[in-house]
Amino acid sequence: MHLDVQDLRNFYYRSTLGRAAQKAVRDEMLELWPEAEGQTVAGFGFAVPLLRPYLGSARRVIGLMPAPQGVMPWPAGMPNVSVLCEETFWPIETGHVDKLVIMHGLETSDRPSDVLVEANRVLGPGGKALFVVPHRSGMWSRSDATPFGYGRPYSASQLETQLRTHGFMPERHRATLYQPPSHKRFWRKTGRMFEGIGKTVSPVMAGGVLLVEASKRVQAPSGPGLKDSVKKPLGVFAPAPEVTPV
Repeated sequence: MHLDVQDLRNFYYRSTLGRAAQKAVRDEMLELWPEAEGQTVAGFGFAVPLLRPYLGSARRVIGLMPAPQGVMPWPAGMPNVSVLCEETFWPIETGHVDKLVIMHGLETSDRPSDVLVEANRVLGPGGKALFVVPHRSGMWSRSDATPFGYGRPYSASQLETQLRTHGFMPERHRATLYQPPSHKRFWRKTGRMFEGIGKTVSPVMAGGVLLVEASKRVQAPSGPGLKDSVKKPLGVFAPAPEVTPV
């Protein structure tokens, strides 16, 4: 079940915990994708907090928000790029997206397989997708104080297996949000310290959010090839026969 867009907006834009989570996830994304010059960037679910760095350089930015969640205008103070859509039918032509970010769109969907089919459809050749989901081993998936406490959490192997099944090739993965999912002032002040510690001991201290980058898998043509050979090929490029002078 998708969360309500008002609750998501209030968390990411009106709470200190939400702004800290937004920054931590976006920083990890920017390490993977530092730029999107001249590209089409799309986000599905509630991915718009991560897309702002690309507004100035990307050819086009689109914020796709599923109907069960609702939609809000974004970005504030600029021309709107967000659109309400069916979660399994996106208003984008096939193969037109270079970078796709899915956050709060997969784990909360009642039809995750169909969401992945649609994500694969819109992604163009050489395009990349970034899936941001609650980490099964993290603290954030066990607390309903944040949006990552709803839906189905994933382990890295579970998500990568599901992506391969739907035509994606997982390439890189990251974890973030090692800080406790608490609004208390002490934890907000020490949040950066926990993020730094978590990056060094991540096998022991699992992050609350998992990020998996994947590319669209394009299979090579299969088949027996040319079945019939030409029985009498034209010898256009064959050497000319010697001519005996009369």
